[in-house]
Amino acid sequence: MVENLEQLRTAVQRNCDVSDALFAGNYTLCIYLLKMREYFRWHQGYALTDALSGDAVGEWVEHREQLWESLACEDYGCLPLNADCYDPFDNESINRALIPQGFVYSGGYGGFGKPHFFLGQLLSAEPRDDLMVYVSSCEYARDLTAPPAMIQGKQVFVRRESLRRSIWELIEEWQWTRHEGPMRRAVKDYAFERDPQAALERITDDQVTTVVFHEMGEAMVAQRFGEAWEQMLVTVAGSPAELIARAVRDHLADCLVTLPRLLDKGQAPPVHFYFAGLRGMRRQLFPEAVAAYEQWVSKRTLSPLQAVLRQGSERFGALSELMLELRQEDAAQLARAIEDLVALPQCK
Repeated sequence: MVENLEQLRTAVQRNCDVSDALFAGNYTLCIYLLKMREYFRWHQGYALTDALSGDAVGEWVEHREQLWESLACEDYGCLPLNADCYDPFDNESINRALIPQGFVYSGGYGGFGKPHFFLGQLLSAEPRDDLMVYVSSCEYARDLTAPPAMIQGKQVFVRRESLRRSIWELIEEWQWTRHEGPMRRAVKDYAFERDPQAALERITDDQVTTVVFHEMGEAMVAQRFGEAWEQMLVTVAGSPAELIARAVRDHLADCLVTLPRLLDKGQAPPVHFYFAGLRGMRRQLFPEAVAAYEQWVSKRTLSPLQAVLRQGSERFGALSELMLELRQEDAAQLARAIEDLVALPQCK
């Protein structure tokens, strides 16, 4: 039995706060405020449908920023667990003690080199191919950004609560405009407007499957490119080149595994939701996939989409190899070379 769960939770949350103290300023003001609002909802235990007081959110944000200011020069602490104190990135040792007791922990690095930590209730643990997939439900400690899934070596951590929140936010955003496209199709197929809560649970269950497929693709890509890719990301961390490189890798993983497996399942709603979430840099880099998806919707033929995925596997694989060939110690030169390699159109 975990003897000091509350002490462990406090230590994990402190490391989350230290990470936020160092990295929260990297977001644009708009993104930062949206993330803080969602973080407030989690921290205070509000339901997704609860109305939030602007004054309460503002006061909480002020206190949170004061806390971060006090932690700005602090280091990440070890995690007390039973009679030991573990390095916060030693997932394997920590989970060896936690998982038999129905809990799961993850510490790892995400975008911009930001460390992410969480402690949650274990929902399931099962092997998939040569990976071990852990799915959590309720989260007891987390940082400002809560990635729905991360792969650490041969372990995949899927955070169902964070995934559910991100799904709700996507649907809520769509409801402001109700424009035509994949989200409207997904909302209709899941009967969201008839019973939002039941539909949200079904969507979340399907998206757990989707993100597991994606992480399986990530594992395949990692096996192909090894540590060199992670070293390149560290070199360009915080630049537009990092976003480009991550989007290229995401597309390669999805062309190899995620989308082929979703299409093999023969269920349209998860595919609609995948394309509803294809935004920003990823959409800019792969407009052919969107066009092929629309053909699939209108003509009910898989061949254009399957052809685009084969082409995407070759294209994004080749781009990844070129990015690795460009590696050099000068971060600015590498970042510019990656941006030139992709040559995205300029905003007007």
